[in-house]
Amino acid sequence: MDKEFLMKMLQTNSVSGGEIELQRKMLEHIKELGFLAQTDPSGNVYARLNPEKKLQFMLCGHIDEIGYRVTHIDDQGYIHVGKAGYVRFELAQGKRCIIKGKKDVPAVMGLILEKGEVKKDPQLNELYLDAGFKSREDALRLVTPGDFVTYSYTVDELENNRLAGRACDNRLGAFAVIEALARAREKGASCGLAAVTTVGEETTMRGAYYAANRLKPACAIAVDVMHTSDYAGFPPERFGKIDLGGGPVLCHSSFSNEKINKGLEEAAARLKIKLQIEVACGVSGTDADKTNQSFEGIPSTTFSIPLRYMHSPSEVCSLNDVEETIEVLAEFLSHVDEEFNPDPFQE
Repeated sequence: MDKEFLMKMLQTNSVSGGEIELQRKMLEHIKELGFLAQTDPSGNVYARLNPEKKLQFMLCGHIDEIGYRVTHIDDQGYIHVGKAGYVRFELAQGKRCIIKGKKDVPAVMGLILEKGEVKKDPQLNELYLDAGFKSREDALRLVTPGDFVTYSYTVDELENNRLAGRACDNRLGAFAVIEALARAREKGASCGLAAVTTVGEETTMRGAYYAANRLKPACAIAVDVMHTSDYAGFPPERFGKIDLGGGPVLCHSSFSNEKINKGLEEAAARLKIKLQIEVACGVSGTDADKTNQSFEGIPSTTFSIPLRYMHSPSEVCSLNDVEETIEVLAEFLSHVDEEFNPDPFQE
């Protein structure tokens, strides 16, 4: 596993709608790995293996993260923002941020007071950034409405091969699909494969839509992250019992293709890797919701990496889970041949 490149990904801002800085790095990385590299007008990046083959599988991992965009600069020079994805406002106050303006502008998300105390339930229209500007004119030298904003927290290595940082959702999945493609090639994969780092999942899911309709694959697997239930307050009854370090998470949902799921289960069994189970009775909240309804309908499932504290500035993952996710995907893809048929009515 190319940990150095993963760290580079985690240290690059990629707020939903502003992914191109990181996607350029992905494009160069894919070329260095020797894959056919492609892009599309939405901002997706594709790594292709055996593109001439009739049977095509698509792996997708979204590369965007939650964050903010500048909406207004007031007369005092405070920066007001709109949300790009599901940000948790209660975690925002006092956090250090970076405004991606004419240069990277450090800022602090201001404290919102109510009767002299920090407000516990701030609303979006109350959030503001203090970058030290003295006036609107002062701020406009460097900041423009539409600029992207993200938390500036660094990535830290924790004990037991774990990481903490923002944007593990879903740098981990985007990283995993490229690594899995490389290992599937090493294992002699014979079917057509595309690993796509998709844009816009946190806001519009436009990237998955573009990719699915462009490639028209026979099947798709969205590689994302999944809430663990191993810390206080997250009930296992919601999605299932999921532990950090417990292995990859296979989704059983209303749309999950059972033949793909079975193939992943068999691959994990051959490797003696334990899978954890997520149950999503409706949509999954991943790119698979879009691939499933694109083109003529693409058989899909979701394969996820356990994550604590999702959509916070300090998400926590296990690199062991990332490694096992890559291994299972590569094993599955290397055993798929032209005879694979996801149709549940066909033996």
